[in-house]
Amino acid sequence: RVGHGGTLDPMATGVLPVFVGQATRAVEFAENGEKEYIAGLRLGLVTNTQDTSGETLETHPVTVDRAALEAVLPRFTGPIAQIPPMYSAVKIGGQKLYELARKGKEIERKPRSITIHELELLEGEGTEFTLRVRCSKGTYVRTLCHDIGQALGCGGTLFSLRRTRSAGFALGQAVTLEQVQ
Repeated sequence: RVGHGGTLDPMATGVLPVFVGQATRAVEFAENGEKEYIAGLRLGLVTNTQDTSGETLETHPVTVDRAALEAVLPRFTGPIAQIPPMYSAVKIGGQKLYELARKGKEIERKPRSITIHELELLEGEGTEFTLRVRCSKGTYVRTLCHDIGQALGCGGTLFSLRRTRSAGFALGQAVTLEQVQ
C-alpha cells in the first residue's frame, strides 16, 4: 500500500511525503498538518487557472510598490475564508471541479475556512514577488495570489510554487524518486 501527504499542483515542486506499507496509517495525520510554500506572485495578470499555465483573462498596469504589497498581506493572515478555484480536484456533486472547468463550465463554490499562519514577502519588485506562506490543509496558494492581486486592484497570478515543508518534513530531508529507486 502507498499513500501521500497531500497533492501538489502540476506546476509545483518540493516536498510530497509518501507513505508505504503500514506507514500509510499515518497519512490522515500527515495530510492535516501545516504546509509551507515559496510562491512566485506576478501582479497585473489574471488567468482562468489562477496560475501562469492558464489562459490570460485580464492584464492591468501595476502601480503598486513593495510597500503597498506588504501593507495588504496582514488581511490574508490568520483564519480566512477561501473559495476553491475551478481548476482544483475538489468534488462537487461527484465531479472534480477541474473536469467541469475543462468543459467550460463554472459553478458556485462555497468558501472554505483555512488558516494562513505566516505570510511574508521575501523579495521582488515591479510585477514579480516571492512570498513565503505557512498555511493549513486545504489552502490554495494560487487563489491566495489571485486574491492578493484583487485586493491591490491590479490582479495577480501564481508563476511558481515550491512546497518547502509538509507533515513535519522539510525540503532538506527530501529525496528524489530516482534516489528511492
